[in-house]
Amino acid sequence: MSLQAIEQFIAKQLPNVTQLESFGYTFFFYGPEQVLPFVTMAASDNEHDSVSDLNRDGVFRVNIGVSKSTYNKLFESPEAEWDYTTLNRFMPHPHYAAQHFICILNPEEDQLTATYKFIEEAHLVAKQRFDRKQSAKHSG
Repeated sequence: MSLQAIEQFIAKQLPNVTQLESFGYTFFFYGPEQVLPFVTMAASDNEHDSVSDLNRDGVFRVNIGVSKSTYNKLFESPEAEWDYTTLNRFMPHPHYAAQHFICILNPEEDQLTATYKFIEEAHLVAKQRFDRKQSAKHSG
């Protein structure tokens, strides 16, 4: 599965998404504020992140901000050691696991289906966060 196909899924299937490219990442946000992305994608290493060896030909990483309960179901043992260069395996994000971000390199087959489901969940989490902020602005 290509990075572009996942980007197209986000752009075409999920409403109210904005996109920003910076530092070799593509960031996807719910709404116009662009504060906290719900998904990021990286296709190359940079000075701040080389743990997944993304400079390999065709390798990319999808980073997804899921709910706390989903994160905890996926990773019952957070102390586990992870090889962040492994393809097609969900792992806690190497830097943003505390914010319940998961990652996968080059998802395929069943893992691709799961990737889309996790992206949809992350979009919903971001929408709920956005709606809470909007409600607080209008009630305060």
